Amino acid sequence: MPVRTPKQNVEERPFIVIWEATRACPLACLHCRASARPGRDRAELNTEQATALMAQVAEFGRPAPLFVITGGDPFQRPDLELLVRRGTELGLPVSVSPSGTPTLTRPALAALHAAGARAVSLSLDAATAAGHDGFRGVPGVWDLTMQAWRDAADLGLKVQINSTATSDTVHDLPDLAAQVRDYGALLWSVFFLVPTGRGQALRSLDAAQTEDVLNVLYDLGETIAVKTTEAHHFRRVCLQREVLARRGDDHVRLLGLGRLYQQLRDKLDACRLTGTVNRVRRAPLRVSAGNGFVFVSHRGDVHPSGFLPVMAGNVRQRSLRDIYCESALFTAMRDPDRLGGRCGACEFRTACGGSRARAYAVTGEIWAEEPSCSYRPDSFPYPTELSLAGER
Repeated sequence: MPVRTPKQNVEERPFIVIWEATRACPLACLHCRASARPGRDRAELNTEQATALMAQVAEFGRPAPLFVITGGDPFQRPDLELLVRRGTELGLPVSVSPSGTPTLTRPALAALHAAGARAVSLSLDAATAAGHDGFRGVPGVWDLTMQAWRDAADLGLKVQINSTATSDTVHDLPDLAAQVRDYGALLWSVFFLVPTGRGQALRSLDAAQTEDVLNVLYDLGETIAVKTTEAHHFRRVCLQREVLARRGDDHVRLLGLGRLYQQLRDKLDACRLTGTVNRVRRAPLRVSAGNGFVFVSHRGDVHPSGFLPVMAGNVRQRSLRDIYCESALFTAMRDPDRLGGRCGACEFRTACGGSRARAYAVTGEIWAEEPSCSYRPDSFPYPTELSLAGER
């Protein structure tokens, strides 16, 4: 299973653009990076400014970057359907990431589909209503989200499910994976908590626990399509596991996996999520903050990631192309020689690079080593075989 590289040159154009259409949201999610609030900000990009942003994205050329409208809750904008239609007319593959609120109805999803939206991403952070609603801060969110999942699939929208892994939610991951298998989804994206915004009050997984979870997600790849967000070392884990599988070696022993791995693996087995290979593994994509990925805030501020609150410019004053291609911040994000600590010395640094957002949130330094990675450089016993696993 190789680590995939985008076909486009990510120094010249992003693979994906995330636009935070608003920070307005009636939920009170414990992990919210934006510390969303009920009302809309008067300084949000208006309809015409948002259309101009999408035109700038389209100017990157074909194939157009993926364009995701997120929030807050995008349905808090009355012009959402119009914006989806305009983005589609500009040739953008538009997706929407709504919140599980009473606005998330079948007619609303049907309108997005009719306007050209290709997909929606929905968040599930626990496998039960009590767990998910507690995480989201409002009762009834789980029921609304599950119904929206069924409605979106029935309408022909592709569905991505997003789940946040913390110390308090990690044991729900196997049951969530079973729901993804049973209900069907294009992709399951597991977000690894970055302690920013409200998320600073939550308990993150430590480095050893993160290693255990990443290996469990690799195991799941034989059953469902899974990716990680803000856990770039999943790419390193995939490469290691491919080599060990070819050699028939015991990955638990050689990688030093712990009790959490075995607990989660036992639950996967109980849910019949392992043991039968029925799909080709989804190879992880070499895209990260500022390196194929760009985030535009509700006010037009441009960041390498929504979890990295360092601004490189604003689309009201400078084109997105100039900011992405020429700004000092974005060009630095694409330079692996900037990495410090173990990340700078690591043989996997071009495939991984670590979460710059987490490094910044934990240490205040963008280039610091990845706090949630336990790997020691040059400790993998079969370095010469990595090229066979797709490291390039």
